[in-house]
Amino acid sequence: MARKRKGRDISGWLVVDKPAGITSTTVVGRVRWALNANKAGHAGTLDPEATGVLAIALGEATKTVPYITDALKAYTFTVRLGEATNTDDTEGEVIATSANRPTDDEIKEALAPFIGDIMQVPPQFSAVKVDGQRAYKKARDGEEMELAARPLWVEELLLIDRPDADHVVLEMTCGKGGYVRSIARDLGAALGCYGHVLQLRRIWSGPFDVEDGITMEQVDALARTPELDEHLQPLEVGLADLPEVTCPAESVTKLRNGNPAPVIGSGLDYGDEVWASHDGTPIAVGKYLGGTLQPTRVFVPESQ
Repeated sequence: MARKRKGRDISGWLVVDKPAGITSTTVVGRVRWALNANKAGHAGTLDPEATGVLAIALGEATKTVPYITDALKAYTFTVRLGEATNTDDTEGEVIATSANRPTDDEIKEALAPFIGDIMQVPPQFSAVKVDGQRAYKKARDGEEMELAARPLWVEELLLIDRPDADHVVLEMTCGKGGYVRSIARDLGAALGCYGHVLQLRRIWSGPFDVEDGITMEQVDALARTPELDEHLQPLEVGLADLPEVTCPAESVTKLRNGNPAPVIGSGLDYGDEVWASHDGTPIAVGKYLGGTLQPTRVFVPESQ
């Protein structure tokens, strides 16, 4: 018999405005303790020095994490021109410099090839696996690797500020799997001046906006109090990109047991992925088969 997890059966989302200098895993641990939750995870890692939206899923909401991971995300970031580092950010060593400084117009022109479907080589210091080992571990040992380019959808990449000749502030909206550090590195190379990320902030991720985030200071101050629960967003927020169908009372038990059952929806195609609710409560996610839902994920009530 499986041992029951310690903590409360609490489900939902807590949006944290992550500070610099802390890992995403550490944030999850502190949030889980503060809410006394029996299960927690996050939707999309931020580098330790990055700030902004880190969406923490609790309980049954962890089953919706893939939908947030797959959603579009937006970042603002500052690129330091004239220097390349071995980590593509300020944490590494400077490995090349240039006195060349592009104009604003040259930067705007250089951004165009980075928009749309692009191929991107991850940084040497990244979590990509090479021969079963994380790339950053090999890089720390001084090993140089030929990392394979990966596809990335970039919906928008804008120049939003130029504080001085050495710095440029950009805003990017992109799909999953992107490395902002690679954008800075490759943009610097395209401009002939080198570049690396100086500051990075995720301003939204899917349905979650940084303006709705709670700081870690607030999390710690409200830990183990009902006031912290008030900051939770419902589980179904993580399903915002999926169509919703409703199910009658007699379908609820069948769906939660993983069996197909009748649902009510409109404007859907056969095979669409949808989520089903009953009286506003999420019941399951699955494939819509012309009036029937074949569940692929089911949500267990907190009381069970």
